[in-house]
Amino acid sequence: MSANAQASPADVTAALHDVAALGGFFVLRVGGGDAGRHPLGLSYSRGFTDLAEAVAHRHRAREPRIGVSIAHLGHAARLWSPALACVLLHGIVPDLSRLERADDGPALRMPRPAGLRTGPLPSPALALYEQVTAHLEALAQGLRVKVAPRLLDGNAASALVEAARALLTAHPALREPLTGLTTELLNTGRLVGTGEITGPDLTFRRRSCCLYYRAPNGSKCGDCCLAG
Repeated sequence: MSANAQASPADVTAALHDVAALGGFFVLRVGGGDAGRHPLGLSYSRGFTDLAEAVAHRHRAREPRIGVSIAHLGHAARLWSPALACVLLHGIVPDLSRLERADDGPALRMPRPAGLRTGPLPSPALALYEQVTAHLEALAQGLRVKVAPRLLDGNAASALVEAARALLTAHPALREPLTGLTTELLNTGRLVGTGEITGPDLTFRRRSCCLYYRAPNGSKCGDCCLAG
């Protein structure tokens, strides 16, 4: 990739700070101290067991795969949300390759800001897809509990569309480019066949289930193939 595609660290930092104001899953901290953090690769190699077990305990889920699936879904949302917003609002694909995770929870940090400007890229959608799914593939490879691969793909798609819906609510004027980018992503790689957008407000119906309904107080999600 040519050097002129590189976004300046200052611009990446400003973009991530801006989209973090959307709250929740859109927060990706930039810089700061190293204490209390570890490389995400370490979490993946450990099977994400700490977060999966915490989720299972919180929901009183006896099946380990329920905790794994819900933790995976939340992590996918924390990857897609800030990255998607940076692309649409600032024309930057953040470089997620060196992310870190909090030792005591799911919060993510980018130690050194880096990213690519979408303008020079032949396919911003593909660049965004590769940044996020590289993490999700590493997570899936490290899991110590068997979970159907297409369930995990469905989680990735569901997290993507929910991020898009939240962004649409905050920025209604983005409807056309946001719908176009989300649709393109759903037609890329492992997201193909995971579900479909069913309405102008980015309602979605996935073709798999995240298993949340199997927790004692769980329910079927609005986009679940079992709902309705």
